[in-house]
Amino acid sequence: MAKDNRLLAVDVGGDSLKMAEFSFGPDGGITLDKFAFRKLDVPQDTGEAPDFAGIYYEMLAANGFTAKQARLSLPAQSSFLKLSKLPPTLGSQKAIGRIVEFEARQSVPYSMDEVEWAYQLMRHAWEETHVETQEDGSSMEVKESHEEFEALFVAVKTENITQYTDVIGDSGKEVLSVNIAPIPLFNAAMATQIKEDECVLLLNIGHRGSSLIIGDHNRVFIRSIPIAGYAITLQIAKEFGIKPDEAEALKKRHGFVALGGAYEEPESELAATISKIARNVMTRLHGEVSRSINVWRSQHGGNQPTRMLLAGGGSTMMYMPDFFHEKLRIPVDYLNTFSAITIGPEVDRTELQAVAPMFQELIGMSIRHAFSCSLEITLLPRSIRKQRELNRRKPYFYASAAALVLCLSIFAVGVSMMLSFNRQRVDRVKQAVAKTDAKRQEISQLTGRLGGVKGSFDETQRLFGERNIWTEVIAELQSMMPDTMWLLTLEGVGDQPEQNRDNPEGGSGNQVSGTAEFQRFAASADLTEIKRLHIRGCTLVLKDRTLQEEELRSKIAKSKYFASAEISSLRQPNEVNLTGFDMFLVLKTPIKK
Repeated sequence: MAKDNRLLAVDVGGDSLKMAEFSFGPDGGITLDKFAFRKLDVPQDTGEAPDFAGIYYEMLAANGFTAKQARLSLPAQSSFLKLSKLPPTLGSQKAIGRIVEFEARQSVPYSMDEVEWAYQLMRHAWEETHVETQEDGSSMEVKESHEEFEALFVAVKTENITQYTDVIGDSGKEVLSVNIAPIPLFNAAMATQIKEDECVLLLNIGHRGSSLIIGDHNRVFIRSIPIAGYAITLQIAKEFGIKPDEAEALKKRHGFVALGGAYEEPESELAATISKIARNVMTRLHGEVSRSINVWRSQHGGNQPTRMLLAGGGSTMMYMPDFFHEKLRIPVDYLNTFSAITIGPEVDRTELQAVAPMFQELIGMSIRHAFSCSLEITLLPRSIRKQRELNRRKPYFYASAAALVLCLSIFAVGVSMMLSFNRQRVDRVKQAVAKTDAKRQEISQLTGRLGGVKGSFDETQRLFGERNIWTEVIAELQSMMPDTMWLLTLEGVGDQPEQNRDNPEGGSGNQVSGTAEFQRFAASADLTEIKRLHIRGCTLVLKDRTLQEEELRSKIAKSKYFASAEISSLRQPNEVNLTGFDMFLVLKTPIKK
């Protein structure tokens, strides 16, 4: 994710809202260009949440903040923090995540789906020296190196974050990170006033709560303490029977932390009373600080802090450093991280000085924007993370969509070309088919004409072939008959008729019959082809000899045109020695009529 050269830092405190716009030079320099401070006017004893959206937009418009990217800091009192030791052998980052999540589930009184949580691993290495006795009885110091890993876990309810990030996002700004206040405060201190080889105690005294931070050789211990400046205000209101707003005004006008031992009290009894109330509350806070140091040293093997740095609006009460110096017996000073930035020429330095102790978190966020820091835990809501992941993938989506469109375009062009080619092929095929159909019709017509011509030719050829058939048949028939036999009639008929062997007129059995039948066949007008020849004739009988029927049959059997012969009847010779006969000859090939 690219970082802009301008950043809007937003710090939501217990009773105030701080905003600052930073610019970043090419050389890594950080410049404070604009800032704004606004007290939250909602009564503190009602527990109602201030109208963040209204105040934020008012400050945005009044101060002309133009940065497009923002970082957000929230009070530590709404978070859950825990520093856990991890087993020495975990095997993988995934296993570490499971263990930290298990620890988180034990610490957070909400479902993990209702919170945003994150953690950071810290390596703790140290050496132990012990004396070992040698075989010769001498002793020798032996150093052993040890290391372990710790996980600083932070969790905040999602709704406590989104009520701010949604407003900032709706104003057109991109939220880069969300932290609880101790994290940017520690980063600012590490960049300016804390060295990596020392153990320093940071105490940020706010309005409703305090944050204790121990920075020990790149290790961090953070604890939220519900004792701060507002506790003094409530005690003053209770003591004098006044409202918290009036008590807050008295605290600012007369308040200081009473010194221990013998010292001259102020002339004002009111101031003396308020100073004692403040000392009592700070004594309670000191008790929590001492207990936290003991936990750090006993449970986490930490070092004793060698000095203390104060921050926050509640730490500005007079004699506050003296009080903690008296109690802890270590040097106490105020945290001043303004050395890490340059103040722009348009910034009102007098106005900034009045709120400077409460601007350390804003400076820490600007340092986080420009450099890598010791703590980089962020509690961005899931909605922002998902949107950011979607934005990160958008170029790939666009590239994929472009590639898909290109592929579809190429495919469409290919399909179009293929369709055009296929249409051309179809057109060519249709043209070829049309030509073929035309040729086929032409051929059909010619074939029809050829069939007609061929039929006429065949008929003509048949007629030419058959024009002499009767001459040949008669000639052959004449050649087969003896000289004593001659024909009277010859007629072509169809199939052989039934013949009546009896004479219908009462004549002899050898008399030719069938005249009536012959006349019936001859009268048939629908005869189309001649299969038999009906012959009637006479035979001259010489010296009482009859027709040589068998001789005639033998000749007919060898005939080219006749298949068989049947003599139907014979008549007895008359007075002139003539014999009549009826005979049917079966043609081998019928003759068309």
